[in-house]
Amino acid sequence: MPARAPVVFVSHGAPDALLKAPDAVACWREIGRQAPEPAAILAVSAHWQARSPTLSLAGAPETVHDFSGFAPALHRMQYPAPGAPALAERAASLIREAGMAAELHPDRGLDHGAWVPLSAMYPQANVPVAQLSLLRNGSPADHLALGRALAPLREEGVLILASGAVTHNFDWLDRQGGAEPLPQARAFSDWVGARLAGGEVAGLLDYRTAQHGADAHPSEEHFLPLFVALGAAGGDAPARCQPRFAHGSLAMDAYVWQ
Repeated sequence: MPARAPVVFVSHGAPDALLKAPDAVACWREIGRQAPEPAAILAVSAHWQARSPTLSLAGAPETVHDFSGFAPALHRMQYPAPGAPALAERAASLIREAGMAAELHPDRGLDHGAWVPLSAMYPQANVPVAQLSLLRNGSPADHLALGRALAPLREEGVLILASGAVTHNFDWLDRQGGAEPLPQARAFSDWVGARLAGGEVAGLLDYRTAQHGADAHPSEEHFLPLFVALGAAGGDAPARCQPRFAHGSLAMDAYVWQ
């Protein structure tokens, strides 16, 4: 019987994090080292939204370079992990059993929200991966419910990887690489950390009323994966990894629920 798998949330930062965020890469590597070898990975990324939660049936998912203007080395990177179509079917079944619609996509590949952290966590690309979309126009509560529906996968050895951002405001970016993080970004990231440590789900669901909450996320898609992770975690307290901020305001925090 497979070991119970953890739930992981990572702030994936800019697409070139593998090249320019060594602290975050080291954090992701350590998460991969410490986790029991998963039977498969279900990745949910801020960069795929669909009308209903949608799972990819791709048997050999393409490495999707869904960005432009970055170093050629980044565009050459590949993450040739096998797909996990049976996991996609299983996850869709669990979502439907929970009373939600679920769809299947025949061949969608892995966007950078998935393959960038996975390249550090499982560099051999030997663990099967299925990707799950966010729910377009879905609320934090909708994504919490989605995570709860997926929680049984943990007992089947499936690592659930939610990839987004604790802070994601382009107007806050320091493109000159200042030494100190923006105070608002640090304050909100610490507020999130305190709420997660205390199991304060209601406060997190209402994060937009918190100080700096709405400013940290002018749009919600990068914060919603956290609620999928929180739902799948089932009340466990997470361990927090705090790499250095990227671009002065992108909190690169990661959380692991064992």
